[in-house]
Amino acid sequence: MKRLFFILSFIVINDVCGQINQEIVHFQSANPFSLSDIINDLNKLEKQNVFGKLTIPLDSLNLNKKYPLIIGVAGSMGWRKHHFDYMKIYQEEGFATFELNSFKSRGITSTVGSQNQVTAAAMILDSYRALDKLAKHPNIDKNNVAITGWSLGGAVALFSGWMPLKNIISEELSFAAHLAFYPPCFFNPQNILFTKAPMHILIGEDDNWTPSNPCENLVDILSENNNIGITVYPNSHHGFDSEEPVHRNENGYSFKNCLFDLTEKGDVLMNYLGLPMSNPILQKIGFLFCVDRGVSIGGNSEARKKSLSFAKSFMRRSLTNN
Repeated sequence: MKRLFFILSFIVINDVCGQINQEIVHFQSANPFSLSDIINDLNKLEKQNVFGKLTIPLDSLNLNKKYPLIIGVAGSMGWRKHHFDYMKIYQEEGFATFELNSFKSRGITSTVGSQNQVTAAAMILDSYRALDKLAKHPNIDKNNVAITGWSLGGAVALFSGWMPLKNIISEELSFAAHLAFYPPCFFNPQNILFTKAPMHILIGEDDNWTPSNPCENLVDILSENNNIGITVYPNSHHGFDSEEPVHRNENGYSFKNCLFDLTEKGDVLMNYLGLPMSNPILQKIGFLFCVDRGVSIGGNSEARKKSLSFAKSFMRRSLTNN
């Protein structure tokens, strides 16, 4: 009888403490093309309804508990299996997660080969608008919200910490940590003021989509005044943390020969001409100077294993001090 009671108690406790609550959260954002659109014209931008999925590992013994939150931002091909692998790990660690759906909210499935239908600027604004919305949720600890992203979403995770942009969008709310997977780092910011929150970049040594060298250079520049680090995985390509074999994507842009100046006002300047790439046509012209077509993408099992482990420990350390 005692053994039966123990087994039933164990089942009940696991059921009570292991529940999750999922909800679709809607909020209003906008459609900037460039970072300069946000810095110069934020209040004039076309409004856009955006949504995402919030998952909270509710403890039924404490319905008022507040959880650290990790906002995830997908790359140019949208949400992929390996992205969800991280989110599941975070949930198992007791974190709430939010899967931002910037693409689906705008009726887009992929921006590979164009990079102008949904831009990093729009997704950064989406991320902060999501933070503002979720900060009011009774089960979210607004002071412990991290952001992570892959590729294009990695740019969001990284440059959401750029202070000239962040201070325009929100002076009150900040991300407590930024974890960027293979982000585009081929920018030379005139203003190098970034957040003091922990930032880290994970990238493959052989990445020819968003190359690692500009990321290493950017970290060197920022590390003197910021809490930023980088891990470069050997023999690893773009998407090293996926389980897909390495393959060729002929539509993808290779930025291995690019380095664009980023002005304090958020303009990304063309190489040589120095003109701002402030709309799709000017961006296409600017890409002609340095961008090639065709990239390699696919996983490296050892790098994947290490990055999953690093991500878990980085978030635990940044959001719980453990």
